[in-house]
Amino acid sequence: MTAGAPATTGAVPTSPVVLYAEFTAQPGSEAHVASLILGYADSVRAEPGNVAFEVYRREDEPLRFFVFETYRDRDAFEAHLAASAGRAFNQALREHIQGSGSDLSFLTPVTRA
Repeated sequence: MTAGAPATTGAVPTSPVVLYAEFTAQPGSEAHVASLILGYADSVRAEPGNVAFEVYRREDEPLRFFVFETYRDRDAFEAHLAASAGRAFNQALREHIQGSGSDLSFLTPVTRA
C-alpha cells in the first residue's frame, strides 16, 4: 500500500505507470549509447514489475533515442528507480549524451467518459 492511500479490505486496482524517455547522444557516441541502453534494457526487463522496456532511435534523427516503459504499478516503478542498475546506467550514460539527462514524459490512458 502506498503511504496516504485509503485502507480497504479488498484488492485495490492499481494503475500501471507508463512513460517515455528521450535523450540525444553526443555525435560519435551513438554506438556506445546504443550498447549501454541495450544492456540496461536486459536488466530492466528482468525486474518483476516491468511490463515493457522498448528502445528506439528516431529515424529522422539517429542521435535521438526513445525508450517506452511500462511498470505494473507505482510500487514497481519506485522499485525500478531504486535499483542499483539504473544508477550505474545513468552515470555511464551521462558523459555520452547531450544535456543533463533524459527527458521523461509520463502518460495516462485516454478512455471513454
